[in-house]
Amino acid sequence: MTGRPVLIGLPYDASSSHLRGAARAPGCIRSALGSPAGNGWCELLVDVMSPPQGLEDLGDLDLQPDHTARGAIEEACAALAGRDQRFIALGGDHSITYPIVRGLSGRFSGLTVLQIDAHPDLYDEFGGDRYSHACPFARIMEEGLASRLVQVGIRAMTGPQFLQASRFGVEQIDMRAWSDGARPSVADDIYLSIDLDGIDPSFAPGVSHPEPGGLTVRDVVGIIHTLNGRLIGADVVELNPSRDPAGLTAGVAAKLVRELAGRFLADGD
Repeated sequence: MTGRPVLIGLPYDASSSHLRGAARAPGCIRSALGSPAGNGWCELLVDVMSPPQGLEDLGDLDLQPDHTARGAIEEACAALAGRDQRFIALGGDHSITYPIVRGLSGRFSGLTVLQIDAHPDLYDEFGGDRYSHACPFARIMEEGLASRLVQVGIRAMTGPQFLQASRFGVEQIDMRAWSDGARPSVADDIYLSIDLDGIDPSFAPGVSHPEPGGLTVRDVVGIIHTLNGRLIGADVVELNPSRDPAGLTAGVAAKLVRELAGRFLADGD
């Protein structure tokens, strides 16, 4: 992978099952990234916000609130992958991960998807919608777009999703296992998808589906820093600005973006 890592905003929330609002998240995350309350350096001691090596912002993709968004996302991410361009996608609801991974699949085989989330998002359909934000990882696995799916932070499992996880051979570290010391072991090419509700709502309250008993921000930063493989792309999704009046969750998202960018730069080509 070559060049500066890039940001791309994917302002889409038409597949949300409960509350809309995540489509407004990319701008809020950018505002937090540029806030004078902080700086552009990550914990790996890289200034990830300044040229020539820092993040390049491609702006937001022009997405309609309908099925055409999936094709537009897939096409844009396939183009980035074709240029060997590492990227961080700012969601948007979690449905965006499916077309992102579809876009990457032509460039990367044997991809490992590492998902940080309170919810497995493995329903075959939800509310009659096979492309709901509750379903993206079912679509990814049934199409063979990833060789492994590793989920961390799960604490809102349901019976139907448990059956889906078994069907697809999903590797899960739920919060009980995390508390007992289990940690993900991933290598090779990794796509990292971070749903902010994977983090405990005491740290990240501004999400549509808060679920108590989750990961800390430090836990997630530690996962980013200790990945054994090559990080080829990432997304940060499900910030709902209408639930985040103090901007706390946007600040968490910005922190994670900086650490992801630092990891890209530390990995090199």
